[in-house]
Amino acid sequence: MIKEYIGLNEISGSLVVLDGVKNAGYEEVVEFNVTNGERRRGRIIKIDGERVVAQVFEGTKGLSLTNTATVPTGRPMELALSGEMLGRVFDGTGRPIDGFGEIYPEKTADINGSAINPVSRIYPRNYICTGISSIDALSTLIRGQKLPIFSGYGMKHNELAVQIVRQAKITGASEKNFAVVFAAMGVKNDVADFFRRSFEESGVLSRVVMFLNLSDDPIIERTITPLCALTAAEYLAFEKNMHILVVMTDMSSYCEALREFSSSKGEIPGRKGYPGYLYSTLASLYERAGMIKGCEGSVTQIPILTMPNDDITHPVPDLTGYITEGQIVLDRALDGEGIYPPVSVLPSLSRLMKDGIGEGFTREDHPALANQLFAAYAKVQDAVSLASVIGEDELSETDKLYLKFGREFENRFLRQGMNENRSIDETLDLGWEMLRILPESELDRVSSYDLLDRKRNILIRETMGLIDSAADIRSRIAESYRVAYQALEEANMSMGIVDEFAAFVPVENGLTISSRSVMGVEIPTVSLDPVPTDNYFGFRR
Repeated sequence: MIKEYIGLNEISGSLVVLDGVKNAGYEEVVEFNVTNGERRRGRIIKIDGERVVAQVFEGTKGLSLTNTATVPTGRPMELALSGEMLGRVFDGTGRPIDGFGEIYPEKTADINGSAINPVSRIYPRNYICTGISSIDALSTLIRGQKLPIFSGYGMKHNELAVQIVRQAKITGASEKNFAVVFAAMGVKNDVADFFRRSFEESGVLSRVVMFLNLSDDPIIERTITPLCALTAAEYLAFEKNMHILVVMTDMSSYCEALREFSSSKGEIPGRKGYPGYLYSTLASLYERAGMIKGCEGSVTQIPILTMPNDDITHPVPDLTGYITEGQIVLDRALDGEGIYPPVSVLPSLSRLMKDGIGEGFTREDHPALANQLFAAYAKVQDAVSLASVIGEDELSETDKLYLKFGREFENRFLRQGMNENRSIDETLDLGWEMLRILPESELDRVSSYDLLDRKRNILIRETMGLIDSAADIRSRIAESYRVAYQALEEANMSMGIVDEFAAFVPVENGLTISSRSVMGVEIPTVSLDPVPTDNYFGFRR
């Protein structure tokens, strides 16, 4: 039986207090009917006997102790779910805001989700290609993983999030069974417009489900936004058998909302004022990623958070690092140099990377190459520190090569255009080109066979490039000959030497391209034929 409670006992900020409420449930949704016909929603956040405290989603402005009637619904906060969610934009509580009307739900589900049985989990394998070299090569994102991005205020994490959404793809998955759930929390209007416009212009909005919570929206909505996003992701992954990438930004805004919410309830604060249950709350979100036996779909998470004062020991990144399987850290010094994306290689890692790369996944040389690039870049930092003390001129030749490697690595490997989508082969080949700067004696993380094999492949690629250039030059020369020959024939006709055009016989420049097989690999060869041609622009030799 539905009961309606007339009036309120207390109003404090966005909280209201009611007495005499029987059989209430924690996090039960309630409806507030105002005498002017307005209807608002809220959620019970505290129960003390028959006294309950409810948070009003839309705020308490316009409510009074006498003009409001409260109706408990007897149900938790639920989200309407359907395959029609793809390509739609919702607010933080799951209501459509794109002007295309309501969706027709196939089912509704509790946004708090249900815990995944650890026994039914599948160990994450196979990589997700983001098209970004610094991530794909050195901190590879694995399907079913949770890999956060640690950024700072004013850095280009929003642009990076858009690029990942636009370029991400899973090996073996098509556009029909791969989608992205994007949740933005506490963002400004211009940032929200940037996300929507970027997805629309790049043509990926049709496979994106967006949840937008703006900075002027109620904080209670901000605490619900990631729950709605993950509920939609679980539905698409485990019931529609899709591979879902969940990008959530900014988790720091979510945690700030939790802190403000906790303070309004009068709870005892923990580190830096955050509630003592911050760790368990974050874990309840991050642990909703993964794969389940018997389901073809998967949920992969990329939470993005900003570190106050770039402090990685701040409670939010600190606790996030404990729960997740690695992190990608953005560096303000690289950002100041104009390098995008400014990924700091040394503190970044992907703990599941080793099981999702190599032969059968990316390429057989990927693990050794990643280890060597990481080790070499670590020595670059040692060389930079030494140069700051004794000067670059006093460094050994090897240290000078490391400085050169560091500059090339940052400007060619890390630096990448916002619309540049590199394949995994392009990324790994570029990594081998970087290692060519260093002497072989310093490459102690790769085998001699891999080194010789990469050298051979690089030489073959350079030779093929030269052949392509030679073929292009040859075609341009032939075209110049044709134009000159036509002009000569026109001159002959105007002088009455010939009555009609002679058939054009292109000059043979003697360039011959062939190949020979060496150890099963076709090696291109180029030769020049010294025999002159008989016909040279209509003149006999």
